[in-house]
Amino acid sequence: MHSDDAFANLILPKSLRANQLEGRDAAFATELAYGTLRAEGVLDAIIGEHSSRGLDTLAIEVLDALRVGTYQLMYTRVEPHAAVDTTVRLVQAAGHEKAKGFVNGIMRSITRANPETLLDKLTPAGEIEALAFRHAHPVWIARSFAQVVCQEELADALEGDSQRPVVHLVARPGEITAEELALMTGSDEGKYSPYAVYMDSGDPGDLEPVQQGLAAVQDEGSQLIARAVVEAPLEGEDQGRWLDLCAGPGGKAALMGSLARMDGAVVDAVEVSEHRAQLVKKTVGDLPVDVHVADGRNPGLEPGYDRILVDAPCSGLGALRRRPEARWRKSESDIAELSTLQFELLKSAVSLLRPGGVIVYSTCSPDLRETRNIVDRALAELDVVEDNAHDLIPDMGDVGEHKSVQMWPHRHGTDAMFFAVLRKNP
Repeated sequence: MHSDDAFANLILPKSLRANQLEGRDAAFATELAYGTLRAEGVLDAIIGEHSSRGLDTLAIEVLDALRVGTYQLMYTRVEPHAAVDTTVRLVQAAGHEKAKGFVNGIMRSITRANPETLLDKLTPAGEIEALAFRHAHPVWIARSFAQVVCQEELADALEGDSQRPVVHLVARPGEITAEELALMTGSDEGKYSPYAVYMDSGDPGDLEPVQQGLAAVQDEGSQLIARAVVEAPLEGEDQGRWLDLCAGPGGKAALMGSLARMDGAVVDAVEVSEHRAQLVKKTVGDLPVDVHVADGRNPGLEPGYDRILVDAPCSGLGALRRRPEARWRKSESDIAELSTLQFELLKSAVSLLRPGGVIVYSTCSPDLRETRNIVDRALAELDVVEDNAHDLIPDMGDVGEHKSVQMWPHRHGTDAMFFAVLRKNP
């Protein structure tokens, strides 16, 4: 589960196909994998409570088997004897024959404990610390969220990361409407984006409109941000020079490109990674999008852009529901380095923007150090003013008290996307 350090949403579908799992078997395997990864911190605390050895001394295959087995005992209806037996078999199959007795002892010890009593015993003191444990988040992430939502809403915000996200499709403007896509796929139109369709089940790759490039998978929040770049009012005429400064893997660039084709505009898309730049080229296809492999902090492009999107690299705390293991892999220490990069990219965008043009700064994170702090610093140090981003979205309910927009899974059903609109002084 951890041996190749890959994301579950990338490797699990391949593994299911390789083992020819379908229907209920595939659904159960998915629940076990995602649930175990999501609850990893809680499971480790439970295993540690019943282990005579430190978890850092265990082979990763043994520890992962114990995690899967403990998840079954704590969160599923699998019979205890079956969970114990399967866990021991997993350890044996992984070549750790000598660990069978050790694993069997831990699992049997856990079966004798009442799950709720055990969780109560392990829950730390402190309101935020307790909520973080109960909702399977590192404490630092819970504290980050608590700076944006009130204490009464924090549990809902954390729980939102544990809910299965509905697949959001985007209907490519000029190719197909959301209404047509919904009818073709038997799905529902989205609530907020005029291009969004909600797909409740199934593999989007099997859909004919997706195979033909008429539609793609894209979170509705991301759609709203790409649309905001195009819809934001300018001072002066739009000359049709648009820029996506951090374009990989290309979803927002493609939506901007679709709208650019309808408006007679051209999009420059910058991506520092050659591999990700190739993904952008594949995603945008024949749209009027020119892909450049360059560092967005100094891309070597001619200034004078009308519209710029800075979808900055970030912690990704807004998409934890899609990558259940990510919460345990991320570190708070990474945010300081990311914040420096985010401001440098925004500063570069201001230098490339014409007077009266607009920048949409966005992240897939609700952490203030990556959102409002960056915007407030830009307002203090750069030649920009902030426009009201709320004017560029439909009524979504509570999207924050500032001019910027903060979306949330538990409020809006989107990833926790943030965006602000900055206009360069004439």
